[in-house]
Amino acid sequence: MKAHRQSKIRQIIENQIIETQEDLAAALRARDIEVTQATVSRDIKDMQLVKIPYGNGKYRYAYPVDSQTLHSEDRMQRIFKEMVKKIDYSENIIVIKTMPGTANSVCIALDNARWPEIIGTVAGDDTILAVVKQINQVEGIVLKLEAMSMGIK
Repeated sequence: MKAHRQSKIRQIIENQIIETQEDLAAALRARDIEVTQATVSRDIKDMQLVKIPYGNGKYRYAYPVDSQTLHSEDRMQRIFKEMVKKIDYSENIIVIKTMPGTANSVCIALDNARWPEIIGTVAGDDTILAVVKQINQVEGIVLKLEAMSMGIK
C-alpha cells in the first residue's frame, strides 16, 4: 500500500503543482487513495521531498536536487525491498517485476545507480527490462539486485 501510494505521489508531483500537504492529500483522494495528513507528512519525509520556488513567491513539492542523497545505495535498497517482487533474466536482458505502478520508481533508482554493466532500461507499470552489456555480467547483476530486494547489503 505504501509503495503504491508513494508511486502515485511521485506521479502527482511530477505532473502538477502541489503547494501544500492538503493539496497532495486531495490529489491522492481524487485517485481513490484515502490518506490522513499525518500519512502524507510521513511520505513526504520518507521520499525526501523538498519545497522549491516556482514563481510569484510560491513554492511546490519536488525531489531534492542533491542526487547523491536521492539516489544513495540505502535508498535504492529500500526501494527494491519494498517494490520488487521477482527478478529473472534471459541472455543479456534482466526482467524485474514490481508492485503495480512502481516500475518507474524502481527504474529511476536503477538508472541513477549508473552501473556500467547496464546499458539501458525500459519501465512499464509493473515490469522493467534492463539490458546488460555482456552476457557474462548478467548473473552478477541479478545476484546484486536480488540481494537488494531481500534487504541484504
